[in-house]
Amino acid sequence: MIPKKKIRVVVVDDSALARRSIIEALARDASIEVVGAAPDPYSARDMILELEPDVITLDLEMPRMDGLTFLKILQEHHPIPVVVVSSLTQAGSAKALEALAAGAVDVVGKPDGSQSIGEVARNLAYLVKAAARSQPGSRMTEAHHRAPATERSLKKYSSRSVIAIGASTGGVEALRYLLPHLPAGLPPILVVQHIPPNFSRTMAAHLDALCTFPVREAVDGEMLEPSTCLIAPGNFHLALIPTRGGYMTRLTQSPPVHHCRPAVDILFRSVADLVGKDAVAALLTGMGVDGARGLLALRSMGARTLAQDEQSSVVFGMPQAAIKMGAAEKVVSLKRMPHAIVQALSETSSA
Repeated sequence: MIPKKKIRVVVVDDSALARRSIIEALARDASIEVVGAAPDPYSARDMILELEPDVITLDLEMPRMDGLTFLKILQEHHPIPVVVVSSLTQAGSAKALEALAAGAVDVVGKPDGSQSIGEVARNLAYLVKAAARSQPGSRMTEAHHRAPATERSLKKYSSRSVIAIGASTGGVEALRYLLPHLPAGLPPILVVQHIPPNFSRTMAAHLDALCTFPVREAVDGEMLEPSTCLIAPGNFHLALIPTRGGYMTRLTQSPPVHHCRPAVDILFRSVADLVGKDAVAALLTGMGVDGARGLLALRSMGARTLAQDEQSSVVFGMPQAAIKMGAAEKVVSLKRMPHAIVQALSETSSA
């Protein structure tokens, strides 16, 4: 039996303590091999050319050259999957989102004492493996990101309708394309994106500035409102519960599902139970299987269900799992997803 090839990683961080922690965390996974560690981008450049790693982990705050500048140079001259390891501060979150826009595959927060070493190791290894499976050329260009001229939907939708969206690896940039291309005037939109705490708040604020409707981080116990998008906070599951005249959010810290909190399946299952045939759901790019069974539950209740296609996905794992079990009614590219959602809404029950 031929042994499975290990994922070769170079760690780039100016802190010797951080480098050692990342190396020790990745060493816990037998499928990953750290082949080098560099204290700055200049050393990393030579190391990457010599060792040809599959993935690099990259700190953003470093002397001589910051990580964001190095990332942009890498993507232009030597594209390689990058997982950003960033501080959990507001400034760190903003830089991490900028790094995702510049080509990083995903972002993980530096340990802040709120997680065990085992949790940090699992999260980091998971993202490194997702990065190793990512598809080059699947990112949207800045030209694609430009929002359409349409600012408001003229159609009247059912007051029961809800749009639910789930994503993981590659999802931040997918949402950055998808949401601004949706018109205002749609039913409430709920989003679960696998992302660390604090980063979700910064992401919501960034998307709010791009969209023609409000986008904000969800809070527990708020009523859903039309033409408003709520993002699940990092480390909290987001679900719906019934309330007089509509639906209300419920945030919980119950155990992770598929090692994820928030989990797409939690949201999708609650929408299936409460909204049923009046829902539209889309499962976007991401590693793993989270959201697949929830999407199947939605389809079994008569909801319109969509999955992103392989070509436009950074990692095809989650959509692929849904497609294989028959959960996706339609498979569409990210570029066509906004139109597909609006069209699917017109196929739900009328107001």
